[in-house]
Amino acid sequence: MLTVLQNFGLILYIYALGVQVGPGFFSSFKKDGIKLNIIAFTVMVAGSVMMVLLHFATETPIPEMVGLFSGAVTNTPMLGAAQQALLQLYPEQIEESNNMAMACAVGYPFGLIGMMLCVALMSRFSTKGKQGKKHDPSEDNTYITEYQVSNPAIFGKTIQEIRSAASCRFVISRIWKNGKVIIPTSETVIEEKEHILVISGKKDVPAIQTLFGHQEDVDWNKKEIDWNAIDSQLISRKVLVTKPRINGMRLGDLRLRNSFGINITRVNRAGIDLLPSRGLRLQLGDKLTIVGEARSIENACNVLGNEAKQLRNPNLLSIFIGIAVGLVLGSIPFTIPGMSMPVKLGIAGGPIIIGILMGAFGPRLHLAVYMSQGTNLMLRQLGLTLYLAGLGISAGSDFFSTVLSPEGLKWVLISFSLATVPTILTGMVSHFFLKVGYAENVGMLCGSMANPIALNYANSTSGGDEPAAAYATVYPASIFLRVISAQILMILFY
Repeated sequence: MLTVLQNFGLILYIYALGVQVGPGFFSSFKKDGIKLNIIAFTVMVAGSVMMVLLHFATETPIPEMVGLFSGAVTNTPMLGAAQQALLQLYPEQIEESNNMAMACAVGYPFGLIGMMLCVALMSRFSTKGKQGKKHDPSEDNTYITEYQVSNPAIFGKTIQEIRSAASCRFVISRIWKNGKVIIPTSETVIEEKEHILVISGKKDVPAIQTLFGHQEDVDWNKKEIDWNAIDSQLISRKVLVTKPRINGMRLGDLRLRNSFGINITRVNRAGIDLLPSRGLRLQLGDKLTIVGEARSIENACNVLGNEAKQLRNPNLLSIFIGIAVGLVLGSIPFTIPGMSMPVKLGIAGGPIIIGILMGAFGPRLHLAVYMSQGTNLMLRQLGLTLYLAGLGISAGSDFFSTVLSPEGLKWVLISFSLATVPTILTGMVSHFFLKVGYAENVGMLCGSMANPIALNYANSTSGGDEPAAAYATVYPASIFLRVISAQILMILFY
């Protein structure tokens, strides 16, 4: 029963984790994300090589070394994957599996301490550029600007014609025509000296100013602006996507603007504002900012749902299907060239892959994979609690006698070395040779080690939230690769 609960907890935790990181998993490889993920991968490879060398140098059994390594990198899913690989190879090795859990328990606190020391050391020799600038979400997302049309090249042209010729994306929210505020459509004609309200990325403001002309000094990005007071007939309202049939549909296919005379100015997804476009696929939980007349917005609400209570109930069927498919995938053996035995992803590798795919592509297949933040957190906390409780009960009887023995002291030194040496060496190379700034560097290192406690310390030393952004960029791929590498290490060296 203990094994069943422990495995069940691991499955819940790893699947919910995959769904959480799935939406940002593939996008994390864009732009600088590729470089950061490669460096994070280097941290993992360096740690694995060092673990194997210490295995031969200290003659510590490989299950215990993998357990120490899992603790040093504070990666519980990695331990679960290694235990599953061990028991798949040798089902009778229950005692070795327990020793692996005990080694992880010994190495875990020293992994936390070691990573924080690495951040402190990096802050000492990375003084240049140490203070990261405060990240402005509008740099990459939405920014509102008012223009007076003064570019003769666009006089008399429709918004669709102007947008097709422009080199950047934007949305025209409102137009002042003849002293009256209107909601434009793609066929609305732009005339000289009209005032328009444009939503774009902040980095695109100079190009849009060149396109339309004079930029007004009014700051439309202040939180206290009463959008409903701009015009007595037009209101601005946030509407939730809650109808399952809308999940995965393209915004342009709904034809909301032409049907109801409303304008969608922003789409907020997981706290991030996105620019709406015809090709943007909506997901359950998206919050749309809609401008229009009250009756027209009500009609749009009927199409989209806008029933918050619907999002409070998790779709248990999609969770069940995802976990079931993950377990099936984890049980399929596949051969890696050079290995004598086929590899199985197991109950850790299979669910995390399916969880990532469901989170990333589920809406495109019209699968209702949405989970509120509270639901996802509850599943992860419940699963992790069951799993760690099982580990504690299995390894607890001999814990203190092991730690206080000469063997336990050796474990402490090994785990501390595995936590610090690969991290600080890679961090120094990244800083001095690859010219990665301090804030991004320490955030990436914390993400590669899946260490949120060290991330909090890194944020306090940076003065901005760049470490958190770098952490989120490498965390999904790092979690996935750690899970897979644990099984490969067990198969190759045990």
